[in-house]
Amino acid sequence: MTTLTRNEFARAPDRATEAASDGPVFITDQGEPRHVLLSIDAYRRLKSGDLTLPEALAAPNLSDIDLDSELERPKTPPRIPEFD
Repeated sequence: MTTLTRNEFARAPDRATEAASDGPVFITDQGEPRHVLLSIDAYRRLKSGDLTLPEALAAPNLSDIDLDSELERPKTPPRIPEFD
């Protein structure tokens, strides 16, 4: 995973696109992540539903992800905590 400031991205977009081949590139503004650059392959997998956003962001390399495995959704809805 690579992180670049907005100014670094503006000065060297080629560096960002090369880094996106290995995983997501976070682009920050004033120290906060504002954008994520993904390879087209990662984007298509994410868009098709074969890959979840957390999987895409956590994988150092998309080739490490087993896209053939099926993830089972929970049978019950998530529990919403109650705060007193």
